[in-house]
Amino acid sequence: MLSSIGIPGLILILIIALVIFGPSKLPEIGRAFGRTLTEFKTAAKDLTKDDDEKEKAPEEEALKRIN
Repeated sequence: MLSSIGIPGLILILIIALVIFGPSKLPEIGRAFGRTLTEFKTAAKDLTKDDDEKEKAPEEEALKRIN
């Protein structure tokens, strides 16, 4: 979907955002977007980490029984 936008489309979107929000708000919006992405990445990492631990738990328990 985003691959069809291209560079001219992105420039147009940035110009429209600049007109709508103004130059003082754009850095704040960028920071908020960056924080949101960071929180999403950490949450996704925690979910996959929990899944990995759940998969390893039966294996570790079986190894404890053998030893």
